[in-house]
Amino acid sequence: MMNIVVVESPAKAKTINKYLGRDYEVLASYGHIRDLPSKDGSVKPDADFSMVWETDPKAQKRLSEIAAAVKGARKLILATDPDREGEAISWHVLEALRARRALKDVAVERVTFNAITKQAVLDAMARPRELDTPLVNAYLARRALDYLVGFTLSPVLWRKLPGARSAGRVQSVALRLICDREMEIEKFRSEEYWTVDVDLLGPRREAFTARLVTLDGRKLKKLDIGSRDAAEHAAAVIRAGRFAVTGVDAKPVGRNPPPPFTTSTLQQEAARKLGFSANRTMQVAQKLYEGVDIGGETVGLITYMRTDGVQMADEAIQAVRRTIEGEFGAAYVPAAPRRYATKAKNAQEAHEAIRPTDPQRLPGKLRLEEDMRRLYELIWKRTMAAQMEAARLERTTIDIEDGHTRTGLRAVGSVVLFNGFLAVYEEGRDDKGDDEDGGRLPKLSIGDATAVSEVKPEQHHTEPPPRYSEASLVKAMEELGIGRPSTYASILEVLRARNYVRMDKNRFIPEDRGRLVTTFLERYFSRYVEYEFTANMEADLDKVSANNLNYLDLLRKFWEDFNAAVSDISELKIGDVREALDEALGPHIFPEKQPGVDPRACPTCGQGRLSLRLGRYGAFIGCSNYPECKFTRQLAPADETARESGAGERGLGTDPATGQIVSLRSGRFGPYVQLGEGETPKRASLPKGWKAEDLDLPAALRLLSLPRLVGLHPEDGEQILANIGRYGPYVQHGKTYANLPGIEDVFEVGLNRAVTVLADKKSGFGRKGAGRAGPSVLKELGAHPRTGEPIRVLNGRYGPYIKHGDVNATLPRGVTPESLEIERALEIIAEREATGGRAGKSARPKAPAKGPAAGRAPAKGAGKGAAEAAGKAPKKATGKTTAKAAGRTGSKSQTGAASPARKARTSKPAARKADA
Repeated sequence: MMNIVVVESPAKAKTINKYLGRDYEVLASYGHIRDLPSKDGSVKPDADFSMVWETDPKAQKRLSEIAAAVKGARKLILATDPDREGEAISWHVLEALRARRALKDVAVERVTFNAITKQAVLDAMARPRELDTPLVNAYLARRALDYLVGFTLSPVLWRKLPGARSAGRVQSVALRLICDREMEIEKFRSEEYWTVDVDLLGPRREAFTARLVTLDGRKLKKLDIGSRDAAEHAAAVIRAGRFAVTGVDAKPVGRNPPPPFTTSTLQQEAARKLGFSANRTMQVAQKLYEGVDIGGETVGLITYMRTDGVQMADEAIQAVRRTIEGEFGAAYVPAAPRRYATKAKNAQEAHEAIRPTDPQRLPGKLRLEEDMRRLYELIWKRTMAAQMEAARLERTTIDIEDGHTRTGLRAVGSVVLFNGFLAVYEEGRDDKGDDEDGGRLPKLSIGDATAVSEVKPEQHHTEPPPRYSEASLVKAMEELGIGRPSTYASILEVLRARNYVRMDKNRFIPEDRGRLVTTFLERYFSRYVEYEFTANMEADLDKVSANNLNYLDLLRKFWEDFNAAVSDISELKIGDVREALDEALGPHIFPEKQPGVDPRACPTCGQGRLSLRLGRYGAFIGCSNYPECKFTRQLAPADETARESGAGERGLGTDPATGQIVSLRSGRFGPYVQLGEGETPKRASLPKGWKAEDLDLPAALRLLSLPRLVGLHPEDGEQILANIGRYGPYVQHGKTYANLPGIEDVFEVGLNRAVTVLADKKSGFGRKGAGRAGPSVLKELGAHPRTGEPIRVLNGRYGPYIKHGDVNATLPRGVTPESLEIERALEIIAEREATGGRAGKSARPKAPAKGPAAGRAPAKGAGKGAAEAAGKAPKKATGKTTAKAAGRTGSKSQTGAASPARKARTSKPAARKADA
């Protein structure tokens, strides 16, 4: 008699099957086999929250295979993942088999393992247990809560807020985090401040740098030097001073390594260091966990990747310590192993940290796919660092003062005495702050005289809080207790899929649709988007899984209050909602541009006032004088000086010609530079490829100087101008516009070349069918590892695309030529080849032909000759035509059953639902 083992994935089944031998058969459920149907009534509060489960159509066949295998088996072993979701999958399989009465006289066991290695699997098989009912109850409570919120609140949104998609229990709170940060940025007002650095020479002419910290006996704060004049005054005082060392403080500083990875810290660090999204990180980690082929054997390379725990098994710690000694030396191994305590609130889900299953598998010796190699290397290094010696540094602070003017300078530096764990790993940072540790300082003693070599005042501006990246948002959610690490990836994907947010430079920016939903929920369902309420709900779910709270009691308490809140708003009129949203979002939509000027004044009629309107397809801005005045615009700030992510409004300097301030700003269409203030200041957008953080005053003045007069045309004496437009750089003569190859050409093109380019344009050179030049190469990516042919990014008629041999592949949305690497290009090429894409086949579907004859077959009796005479090949018989013909000949199915193709089209995909 066989033992039947059920796991989630076929890859996992294949690996485990090799470990267990002939007495075992391992089958895959392919994730969840059942879920709540997406319709009303799947959770019934009036029936004590009973749930109606629906088996996925694709899972029916797999469930039948499992049921057939179980009949007559000795034992059913449920070996799904060791977390709440894995316990739920095992429960669903068990319940479905019981409903089929397939478990007669079959023993049922539950086993879990933290790593897919032979030893881990065999050890787990030797220690079976029963299904963890409290953990299943926690899953049921979470699914019921998410369903009740989604299917109760979303219809309210659809009725009261046209254009809204839906609302989720945890996604709505994550969206609020993003919107709240955006409001902080919009309210922020940048302030100017100056720092004064001084280059000094010691008594033996050793050069070092110090910063002004005391002026006229007063300790300076960050914003105390607020203008150029104040900075120049401070510089003059320093130049006139005589400075000597008054204090030297050198003390040792230790830096301890970070703990090994949990799910959330892995997602954060992979975002910082590898540029991976949370979803991509989890997909790659899943592959590393389930196993790769190593020397003909499939082996899991890392432990389970959904965990809150930072602890490691004793045998794993010893293996890591041996590897450290072998790779780095005995000096890097601490006297005692490092022990880390988990912060997880629920010990039942606090599994081991994410670590290599065998630390002796060095990243450089494994042949893996690029993403897998990079993530495995990150996990391996973090695990090694967690058990290594602390780094030892010496931090030195030197105070230099002029007693006469009571001016003080300070120099700070550090020296690494022993690198310790820094030899292998240094934790990334979300936002780069000022480096507290300067360079190495010379040996100085109290009383040593120093000479001022150079004084360097530098202008700065305070910056708003940065927008959330994936890493910083995951960190914030974890700190607030919102959601669970295993759900973060799906939460962020849902926000993007619903177009509630967009990504810009890997930062979250709320769309207006997202801000409307957040404002609506804060106004009418404030309790349910509060951070504390959501965190307390997660804590209650943890109590359920720890068997300290009945899940039905949790649901009853939630539903009573929530249902009452929904009932209260059911009678609310859309007009009331519009007024409330208009008031709440007014500062965002209508920011004050100038004192005394009404930002809501209609620019068309001058009499009406602008306000938020709710239309069939969403919100927009309209005039109160409608229908006499039909002014409308999209819902977005009228003021385009909204702050750029992480930068705010940044002053670049003063225009020497006008004396006005030149600033870098960000608007609806991206970053731009502005000269001065007023109602119509001169502005210029940053061209594609120019980075806002690299922009300086000379570059800004070049942009503001456009359009540039190239000269007068020799034929008619009219001006030829060079400028940058919507479609890139160009020259203009009258109504003739001719493109230029690059941005720099706008500033450098001479009269003779401009005349030639314009003449080519007028003669038709460059048009389709008239000597059009080939696409330009934007980036060389290297040779294809399989064919050896080059892979390039070209600039085509419809935008950038990848070319390899006869394969052309359009860049996916969000991928730019600058960010594209060869590994991603290979994936895009493979996807294009899989669809049969070649250079001769357009990636874009052709529009149907226009005119009354489009899509019509030739007249009856015209036959093949008529089709050829019309310049068309005879049409292939479509499925519909074939079916009709079959019906005429009597070949149509007499039972009325749908065809296999129709069944395939209408079947629903199976998918494992992540907690939300």
